[in-house]
Amino acid sequence: MVMNLKNKIESDLNLKKIIKTVQKSKIDTYLVGGYVRDLFLNRKCKDIDFMTIGDPYSLVEIISSENNFSSVKIFKNFGTASVIDNNYQFEFVGARKESYSKDSRNPYVSLGTFEEDINRRDFTINSMAISINKNCGKLIDIKNGLDDLQNKIIKTCDDPNKTFIDDPLRMLRAIRFATQLNFDIEPDTFQAIRDSAERIKIISIERITSEVNKIILSNNPSYGFKLLFTTNLLDYFFIEMKKLYGIDKVNNHAHKDNFYHTLEVLDNVSKTSDSLWLRWSAILHDIAKPLTKRYSEKNGWTFHGHEDLGAKIVPKIFKNLRLPLDERMKYVQKLVKLHLRPIALVSSNITDSAIRRLLFEAGDDIEDLMILCRADVTTKNPSRAKKYLKNFDIVERKMEMVEKNDRVKNFQPPISGIEIINTFAIKPSKIIGKLKNEIKEQILDGKIKNNKKEALDLLLKLGKSAGLKLKKLKS
Repeated sequence: MVMNLKNKIESDLNLKKIIKTVQKSKIDTYLVGGYVRDLFLNRKCKDIDFMTIGDPYSLVEIISSENNFSSVKIFKNFGTASVIDNNYQFEFVGARKESYSKDSRNPYVSLGTFEEDINRRDFTINSMAISINKNCGKLIDIKNGLDDLQNKIIKTCDDPNKTFIDDPLRMLRAIRFATQLNFDIEPDTFQAIRDSAERIKIISIERITSEVNKIILSNNPSYGFKLLFTTNLLDYFFIEMKKLYGIDKVNNHAHKDNFYHTLEVLDNVSKTSDSLWLRWSAILHDIAKPLTKRYSEKNGWTFHGHEDLGAKIVPKIFKNLRLPLDERMKYVQKLVKLHLRPIALVSSNITDSAIRRLLFEAGDDIEDLMILCRADVTTKNPSRAKKYLKNFDIVERKMEMVEKNDRVKNFQPPISGIEIINTFAIKPSKIIGKLKNEIKEQILDGKIKNNKKEALDLLLKLGKSAGLKLKKLKS
């Protein structure tokens, strides 16, 4: 990983103009943190941290006076200042030392030396610094972070037990970095996470979920969840997922381990889609299986209705994890509810009505639903997997034909409530909803076409049967 760091950092023109101003100021300043780590990993980083010896305010004032930046902010209460320019965020923090109380991860902060600032950092790979105005480009690596980076190791800068007791969020950050970078967690660091797992309870659920979402969005999210499981962290914020773990066996009947199956489905989805919410749908698609598990001598283990109960559980899980309760939650809820429906459409005697109803219920999310369904095929039998995936090809062809003919995806009944009011001499009432619903049902059943004329003919017929009279036109 030998490189000319001076040339490397100055090759970024956005960073170069900051460096020039820093050098003119003669304020002792270092590039630190994730930017330095990512420099060696050849990963792009637009959040760039600087450590100054002494408070950073005068430096940022000089920088802002010499450059036209879109935003300059000084936070004296936190000892930080930031500059935003061209989608880059430059954060300036004075070298500090920290001390913690037992009941909070928020440290008491005071000005410190360069060494004290490095010692307070979480992991060795995040502790490297590059000098800006003293031997510009010189790497300072007192914690041997570069060695750990080369060896793909996550290791704390300080004693790991103290590190995680002081700031329990760092346990999740360790797992997040291990997952994103595909690194191992050093044994003593890993054991300290297990020993301190209960401390995660003092962290707000919002901060926990933020880290979990980053794990979910990684290339191999199952690795992160396995670490959350084996360190027991999952017990303290997402016990519903932990309960998926395990295999029960009675006589010769055993079911698959739904925890590891879920992780396979999650990884399968992740190979196809970057959508956080589609990945959450994979995580939650079987979440109700522990609650619906039943055994019988005849059928073995069953999980009847887990898709419906799972959909009902989704809002509670989202609320507990402080995930959004808006359309994103409803999207996940929909996919959980519908994830078994497509495979039931393979049979040759399935009516177009069943296909219309699935298209109507899934709407624009039908493609995502099919990604989830395909990801749900985790059998290790190649011929069986090939058969299941071929069945989904059949279903998709059927859906394409029905949609082409009937246009039912996201359709609204061709007759509106206002038109019903204007057709009959009635005021707004429940009968309007009943008429609209009957028109919708007959379209989905294929009894009438999805067009205005057939819908209007049916409306007149239904109105007559209900004893409604046509509205008289004024002469």
